[in-house]
Amino acid sequence: MSAALYIDVPDAFTASYGAHGEEARAWLAELPRVGGEFLDRWGLRPDGPPAYGMASLVLPVLQADGTPAVLKLQELREETVGTALGLRAWGGDGIVRLLDHDEESATQLLERLDATRPLSSVPDDFAAVRILTELMARLTSVPAPEGLRRLSDVASAMLDQVPQAVPALRAPGEQRLVRSCASAVAELLGEPGDRLLHWDLHYDNILAGEREPWLAIDPEPLAGDPGFELLPALHNRWDEVEATGDAPRAVLRRFDLMTEVLGLDRRRATGWTLGRVLQNALWDIEDGKPALEPAQIVIATALLRREGMTAAV
Repeated sequence: MSAALYIDVPDAFTASYGAHGEEARAWLAELPRVGGEFLDRWGLRPDGPPAYGMASLVLPVLQADGTPAVLKLQELREETVGTALGLRAWGGDGIVRLLDHDEESATQLLERLDATRPLSSVPDDFAAVRILTELMARLTSVPAPEGLRRLSDVASAMLDQVPQAVPALRAPGEQRLVRSCASAVAELLGEPGDRLLHWDLHYDNILAGEREPWLAIDPEPLAGDPGFELLPALHNRWDEVEATGDAPRAVLRRFDLMTEVLGLDRRRATGWTLGRVLQNALWDIEDGKPALEPAQIVIATALLRREGMTAAV
């Protein structure tokens, strides 16, 4: 091995990710060395400043033959442990290609896409939803490989948390809403699905590419029902939903387009979308929040009312 290499880690990423706790700070302390180790191991040269999201650092690089790529560094967590397995199963069909991977550290070498052109840059919201959904249809057409987290386990764990979590919400109407979401999930628990899910497919997780106009990035793979994929797109660009003057109608318009393109049963997709609302609610309660996010309330209420599954909040 050549002389030790190190990468620069932006202070802003260190500050934001370090707030996640002691394990995150320990990972950050090793990150400059680990990044340098993979530059050396995979024969990479930095090709621009690093970028970062909520939980990963992405360094533009050139491979030994001059081909552009990105080195993605992330902490090994439950959400990231199956990423390489999912990316291999997709094989670049509608999603970024995995070029190399280190299982122990969750470090990835990925095809480089155009980070300056996310799907959120498409001005026509309905066109953007259709692009996203057509990619989602391709991704969820793939059977989930063995070894991934399963929606059945995720859903069961959520339902176990509901009785203790709900009383932490101040508003009785929001408590009823969460219980309605839980009831919808309980009805579907015996049919969790077996498709390969991205789990976080929203506008900023789709970038322009060269081999295809648009490709997904940053999956957190899960085995389950495609209906569990819809909520991020329903919540995206929420200011535009509100600007229509009828947010519930705009939500249902997006939802109907997505379920039509995906060929999903509407009531079943409603139930699994409510499952995502439930998941977000439980996370918010765990973080000490006494109220639900307003957008989540609008989405859940619109879906529940149309299916006649609950009273108004």
